Amino acid sequence: MYCPIRYDAVVVGARCAGAATAMLLARAGLRVLVVDRAGPGTDTLSTHALMRGGVLQLAKWGLLEDVIMAGTPAITRTAFDYGVLSADIAIRSSPGVPALYAPRRTVLDALLLRHAAEAGADVALGVDVTGVRRDRHGRVCGVTGRERRRAFDAYAPIVIGADGVRSTVAKAVAAPVTRRGLGAGALWYTHVTGLPNEGYRWFYRPGATAGLIPTNAGATCVFAGMPAARFGESRRSTPRQALADAFARAAPNAATELRAAVPAGPVRGWPGLLNFTRQAYGPGWALVGDAGYFKDPLGTHGITQALRDAQLLADAIVTGHGGTEPLESSLTRYARTRDDLSADMFAATDALASYDWNLAEARHLLRHLSAAMSREVEFLSPVPLATAGRHSAE
Repeated sequence: MYCPIRYDAVVVGARCAGAATAMLLARAGLRVLVVDRAGPGTDTLSTHALMRGGVLQLAKWGLLEDVIMAGTPAITRTAFDYGVLSADIAIRSSPGVPALYAPRRTVLDALLLRHAAEAGADVALGVDVTGVRRDRHGRVCGVTGRERRRAFDAYAPIVIGADGVRSTVAKAVAAPVTRRGLGAGALWYTHVTGLPNEGYRWFYRPGATAGLIPTNAGATCVFAGMPAARFGESRRSTPRQALADAFARAAPNAATELRAAVPAGPVRGWPGLLNFTRQAYGPGWALVGDAGYFKDPLGTHGITQALRDAQLLADAIVTGHGGTEPLESSLTRYARTRDDLSADMFAATDALASYDWNLAEARHLLRHLSAAMSREVEFLSPVPLATAGRHSAE
């Protein structure tokens, strides 16, 4: 129990967004508690793919070598298949980004949490946070919940919700949705072995998408997407057959590769969810990762955005905690920067997730997404990256 201890920050959620935020705050000398109901290293539905901005953050934090040493394969090419048209692009090395990587969440989340603990953060797993505590002025000042059937309480001047799309913290503080998308894509997802590392491979056909993403232990993450409205129909088959059918619609030329691969995990389904942005902060609270901004997996930017926003939020809290700037002011900057960097990506991802496009329009949307990711890298980079390679549709 942590009842007697008052922290500088309590982070709810110990996956990539929460663990990274806790690590950065602890490295800055703040007393931090990070809690999660799950145990360490558990898996979660994820396509794993890091874009250049995410790799850059890991390099800046001194963690990229650990990711590589965990057996995460280097991604040096990305291919876009539109049927009659295709593009195969080399991923050029740039400062801090020798290649792209797609670590399993069992690797990445555990690594970030370990470094948070090594930096001095207290870690409490098996804690089910059920709500927030408020002071007499209504400001959030801590969390409450259950730990092994016992009451759990922790106090801090700021509570950070990093607990996913159905965030308990966001619900408890009634964080308003400030932007909601119109498109929602569903997908089937699994891991297989036996496929060579040919880089990121993305497939697009009208009403169908798919991807092959090399990850740890010789495995490849496989996903096949569709409009959310079609997901119910696909569930009439077994999950593995539903994945095979959906993959064949998007990638008919690669379907034989998938049939020859060896299953390396269960097939999981995602019925889809509208993209949204929630208000980033309020009195005594802030949101990071999917808790504050959910984007469809089709944009392949979720983990990169989580790492980016962990840095932005940690910088804001450290500035406010140190007294060099009022916390309200620094958090306002965090929210504005998050939303400015995300605006074009939100629009392009939302349009892709709608599946209301032809192949020429899909290529156009992917170019917009690539341009937004390049601007993000320029913002995050400590040095000019005018010659940096791109994750591009062409």
